[in-house]
Amino acid sequence: MEPKLLIFSPSALLHILLILTLFTSPFQLGVLAASSGLLFDFYAASCPTAEAMVKNTLRSASTDDPTIPAKLLRLLFHDCMVEGCDGSVLLEGNETERSDPANASLGGFSVVESAKGLLELFCPETVSCADILALAARDAVEFAGGPSIQIPTGRRDGRVSSVSNVRPNIVDTSFTMDEMLELFSSKGLSLEDLVTLSAHCSSFSDRFQEDSKGNLTPIDASLDRIYANELIKQCPAGVDKSITVNNDPETSLLFDNQYYRNLISHKGLFQSDSVLFSDGRTKAKVEEFSDSQYMFFEKWTESFLKLSSVGVKTGDEGEVRTSCRAING
Repeated sequence: MEPKLLIFSPSALLHILLILTLFTSPFQLGVLAASSGLLFDFYAASCPTAEAMVKNTLRSASTDDPTIPAKLLRLLFHDCMVEGCDGSVLLEGNETERSDPANASLGGFSVVESAKGLLELFCPETVSCADILALAARDAVEFAGGPSIQIPTGRRDGRVSSVSNVRPNIVDTSFTMDEMLELFSSKGLSLEDLVTLSAHCSSFSDRFQEDSKGNLTPIDASLDRIYANELIKQCPAGVDKSITVNNDPETSLLFDNQYYRNLISHKGLFQSDSVLFSDGRTKAKVEEFSDSQYMFFEKWTESFLKLSSVGVKTGDEGEVRTSCRAING
């Protein structure tokens, strides 16, 4: 059976990481940067306005399309989880990561390319696509009401992008807690998960049973019955697979802690969402985040820094592409 991956539709809105830095203590940001080979203000001398150019490009794109922030945040997640944060998901072509069905609904590419085009005019062959994507995703959170944070830069662009590497490295919606922990641990992360605001109906169809007349009934006791009936109305049996629903219909345009309140109300869209509240290892953290947006934002900062540093290439590794769509040469 084909795995049901956590995927957005083009109408996805914003919230993207789920549980933040569980089971780990806080760390010094400078230590993280040094251990990954990244530096704060990496472009201070070579391209001092780099971060401002990326932010302005994102601001313009988000004004025209308010779903852009969510798309960029998800794009970063899919990039970092497969080959590390090296911009490999941006490469076009047959058999690249981008060609996998799990990545078919990814968006935000045009924002990265627009920022790259601008940077190539003022700072040619200097700012990597991997850094542009990380900065744009960072700014996306701020634009949607989340915290403003600083991240280290100096990532280099990868030259390898293989479709075969996608499926083993992206979370399936039916994953158990242990399966999620194993995957994230392999990336040097604690239990961070993907929080999507919009998902295809087929991604959670296993929480319902279809009878001989085509009627659906919920079979997952952890799902709130009223919420389940709402989902059935939006995703009746035989519905087009392209139909989507919001993971967080309450505050889908804001980056806030509503997602965790939904979990406590038994309104987690996926099984991999609901298990976060039902599993004793994570229940207390869900409750903490639902009660305190300040704590959620604080942990988010730690988590985002860790995610955006996964498997980075620095120094002589990789390259700085002149176009984010293709490797140089």
